Amino acid sequence: MTATLDLHTTTAPPRPQALRPAAARGRRPLAYGPPRVATPTIHVATPELQLSSKPAALVLRTARLAGPVFRDDAADRTGLSTSTVNRQVGALLKAGLIRERADLTPAGAIGRPRLPFELNVTDFLTVGIHIGYKVTSITTHDLGHRVVGAIQIPTPVAATPEETLTAIGQSARRFAGRWTGRRILWAGVALGGRVASGGFVDHPKLGWTGAPVGRIIAETVGVPVSVASHVEAMAAAELVANPDQNKASFLYFYAREMVGIAFSVDGTVHTPSAGPPVIGHFPTGATTLLDPDRTGRLEQTVSDTGVVEAARALGLAVTDAEGLHELARGGDPTARAILEERAEVLGRTVALIADIFNPDHIVLGGQAFTDFPATLPTVAKALAATSVVADRDVRVSHSGTTVQQQAAGAVSLDAIYADPLEAVTFTA
Repeated sequence: MTATLDLHTTTAPPRPQALRPAAARGRRPLAYGPPRVATPTIHVATPELQLSSKPAALVLRTARLAGPVFRDDAADRTGLSTSTVNRQVGALLKAGLIRERADLTPAGAIGRPRLPFELNVTDFLTVGIHIGYKVTSITTHDLGHRVVGAIQIPTPVAATPEETLTAIGQSARRFAGRWTGRRILWAGVALGGRVASGGFVDHPKLGWTGAPVGRIIAETVGVPVSVASHVEAMAAAELVANPDQNKASFLYFYAREMVGIAFSVDGTVHTPSAGPPVIGHFPTGATTLLDPDRTGRLEQTVSDTGVVEAARALGLAVTDAEGLHELARGGDPTARAILEERAEVLGRTVALIADIFNPDHIVLGGQAFTDFPATLPTVAKALAATSVVADRDVRVSHSGTTVQQQAAGAVSLDAIYADPLEAVTFTA
C-alpha cells in the first residue's frame, strides 16, 4: 500500500467553521477543557491504498506474512536480488521494524544471511480511529495489523467539527497512552464522506464541510495521520489480509448505518478524485415491511436506523438494531421478516452493482450482513436471481463484526506498509 504526504507545516491553516447543530441528534453538547496545544510540525498523508512495490515494503510484507524467513527465501518471494534484500533487511533492522531470530539459526550455519528475520510486533503501535455517525471506535494495532486494544465511544456532538474532532483525538491519545514503552508510529482515520488532499472531509450526514480531520487528529494525538474514506479503507483491509489476490478484482459492498462500495483491481483500491461512489439514493423497488415513509431509497430502507424505524412502525418495542436481532433470534416472526426483507433488498442491489463492475469476487462487509448471519442465504438467493452472471464468487469479509476496526487499522499502517523507511522519519 502506498501513501503520499500532503502536508508538512509548522503553522496551522485557518479552520473552516462549518457548523453542525448540537441538537441534530438529540444529545447535549460537550464541555471542553483547556485549549489544545499544537505540535510544532504536523504530517497528514492521503493514502493511495495499494500494495506497494518498493523494495523495503516488499521485504516488510514478507516478514509480516512469512516470517521468520531467511534472506534467500525472502529474495525468492519478492523477486528481488539477494543483495537488494540484504540492504533492505539491514535498513529495516536499524529502524527496528524487523528483528532477527538467532534462536532459529540452523545448526552449523555461518554468517548473518542464515539468521531468519521477522516483523517486530512488540515495540511499535499505530492508532486507528473509525468515526461513525453514532459510534466512534478507537483501536491500537501492531505492525501485523492485529488489534491490540479497542474501545468504543459515542461520536461526540459539539457546535463545530473541530470540537468534535478534538474530543475524539484526546480520547485516542489517552487510550494509546495505556501502552507505555511502545512507540506510536502513526494514526489512521476512516470515516464516511469525501476526503480531500490534506485530510479535509465533507461528511453530509455529520454536517461537515471541509472539516480539518487530519490536522486536528495530528495535533491532538501527536503523531502523523492518514485519512481515508471508510469503505475504501475496508477494501484496503481486505488487501492487507489477502495480498496474494492482488491480480484479481473485487467489489466491496458495505452496509450498516451507511451503505457504500469500493472497487479494487491489481492490488489497488480505486479512489475517484470526485470522492467515493454514492449509492444511498439507489431505488430499492417495492417493499412490504421496510421503508414506512416510502422514500424508495436504499440507505433509508436498509440502514440500521431504517430497519429500526420499520420495526417501530409495526409495533415492535426496539431502540436499536441489536434489539431487533434479539427479537428475531427469540422467534419473533415480524422481526425475522423485517431482516429477511432487508437481506433481499441488499442482495438485489449487490447484484445490480456487480453486473456493472463484473468483478472476480464480491466481498460483503458491515453489520447489516454479519450481525444476523441467518439471513445470508436470502442475500445469496436474491443476488443469484437478479444478476445476469451465474455463480458469482461472493464471500463475507474476513473482518466480520470488527470491520470498522480493521479499516482504521489499514489506514494507520498504510504509510508504513508503503514506504517503511520513509514513514519512520516522520515520527519521533
